[in-house]
Amino acid sequence: MAINGKTLIRYLERIAPPSLALEKDRIGFQLGSLNHQVTGIVVALEITEAVVNEAISIGANWIFTHHALIFQPLGSIRTDQPRGRILEKLIQHQIQVYVAHTNLDTVANGVNDVLSKEIGLLKPKTFLVHGEDQLLKLVVFVPTSHLDVVRTAIGQSGAGAVGDYSYCSFATKGTGTFFPGEGTNPYIGNKGQLTEVEEYRLETVLPKSLQSHVVQAVLSAHPYEEVAYELYPLEQNIPYGMGKIGFLPIEVSLRDFVSHVKTVFELKHVQVVGKMESKVKKVAILGGAGSRYVSEAKQQGADVYITGDIDYHTAQAALEEGICLIDVGHATEQRVIPSVCEQLEMHLPKEVQVYPSRVNFNPFQTC
Repeated sequence: MAINGKTLIRYLERIAPPSLALEKDRIGFQLGSLNHQVTGIVVALEITEAVVNEAISIGANWIFTHHALIFQPLGSIRTDQPRGRILEKLIQHQIQVYVAHTNLDTVANGVNDVLSKEIGLLKPKTFLVHGEDQLLKLVVFVPTSHLDVVRTAIGQSGAGAVGDYSYCSFATKGTGTFFPGEGTNPYIGNKGQLTEVEEYRLETVLPKSLQSHVVQAVLSAHPYEEVAYELYPLEQNIPYGMGKIGFLPIEVSLRDFVSHVKTVFELKHVQVVGKMESKVKKVAILGGAGSRYVSEAKQQGADVYITGDIDYHTAQAALEEGICLIDVGHATEQRVIPSVCEQLEMHLPKEVQVYPSRVNFNPFQTC
């Protein structure tokens, strides 16, 4: 089934809800037209000319990128210069660009979730909280024939997550009654007759940021013309933000932990601050450029802080504060690409091809 840009964006916003982004972050649809049918999607860390050429060669007309194509206002577009040449090529080949930045850093299965899972953090919590997502209770009444279908659709849309558990719900059997009026086309029963149906009251929870996506999933999976559902605000909020902080299964030396990090992130070299014989148990991690948060990591009790783009003065301050640092580089964020592709493939029609970019986004070499 072919889809256009408007439909695709609904799926993209399910993966990285815009409400989770930092204020004034440059996210969302940045270039192109929403009216074109989607021929394929390249998922990339950022848009370079190599990524654009990659999209052209495989026939994809959308690029989902973590770093914004346009971050600062453009004073001019010079097509004889690199940035202008990229914009020109995108427009000429009718390639659309969508950006998920700090919202992808923040969301479950986003950048920091992926990185923390790969290094094996236990009991990870949000490192830098910048907001709260209200928790909602969803109740929907479903005929027995479609209980599993609707329950699965709810879980796939992201509802029913409680801690590390997913697809959480509760179902109570009962009897539903309704009277189909003129102009109706009931799935069960006949017009002009009171109908009794064995139904289930299906309940689950969801964050408010996913409300529209979850409701749409329910409506699409439910067989009734008029779906009876209810949403209630709960007196619980879910804190969200960037980075993760948690514990290793066992205490190890900084030397051994650095070796582990290099292995799981497939890095030949990292920069390290701290004594290699230091003991490491509590770990903070923030994908991208996180050197400004070293003191916050120390205050939260981290033995070591993993991030990218650490400068000289920050490293010196960390030595004085007694916290170890591992600089894994900014490009380590590209490890989220398989997760984004997997989520897109789960929700998009099979006809829409998703391609992980094969471009190496690390501009640095070690000699």
